[in-house]
Amino acid sequence: MSEIKIALRMTIVTLVLTGLVYPLATTALAQVMFPRGAGGSLVHGGDGRVVGSELIGQPFASPRYFQPRPSAAGSGYDASASSGSNLGPTSKKLRDRIVADVERLRKENPQAAGPIPSDLVTASASGLDPHLSPAAALWQVPRVAAARGASADEVRGLVESRIEPRFLGFLGEPTVNVLLLNLDLDRRFGRRMAAD
Repeated sequence: MSEIKIALRMTIVTLVLTGLVYPLATTALAQVMFPRGAGGSLVHGGDGRVVGSELIGQPFASPRYFQPRPSAAGSGYDASASSGSNLGPTSKKLRDRIVADVERLRKENPQAAGPIPSDLVTASASGLDPHLSPAAALWQVPRVAAARGASADEVRGLVESRIEPRFLGFLGEPTVNVLLLNLDLDRRFGRRMAAD
C-alpha cells in the first residue's frame, strides 16, 4: 500500500509540474520575451481589425491583390487541417491541378513576362505558407498594377520594399509576405479598381 501511495504522489507531482507549471511558465516567458510572436503575429488592417497572421497564408483571388501559393490544407488555407497534399511527382491529380493553375495564371496575367515561377503552382508542405519568392511576386506586378490603375514601377517598388532577406544572412531564401504586401497596396492605392 505504501508503494501505491508513493506512485500516486509522484504521478500527481509530475502531472502538476509538466501539465500546469511548465506550460504556464513557458507561456509567461514567451509573452515577456516575444509578445508579438506569442500572440500569433497578428496583423491589423487600417481600421484596427485583425486581418490575419504574418505566419499563416490566406487566399486572395481579386486581380487587385498578389496571389499566394496554392494550398492543400483542408479545402484550402484551413489552419485546422495544415498539411500538404502528399501527391507524388507521378500523380495525375497533381499534374492536372498544376496544368489548370498554369492555364488560370496565364489567362489572369497576360502581360506577365517569362515562365511562371514554380511557387505559384506548387503548395508548401503545410499548405499555409504566407510567403512567395520575390520572382513570383514580381511576376504578378503587371496584373496588379493594371487592376489598381497604378504604374508597374510603383507596384514593383512596393514588392521590393517587402523582400525579406535570408535569415541571418545565409539561411533560406529571400521571401515576400503576401498579406503584408497586399496591405501595403491598400494603404498606398486604396481599394480603387482601374476603369474597365
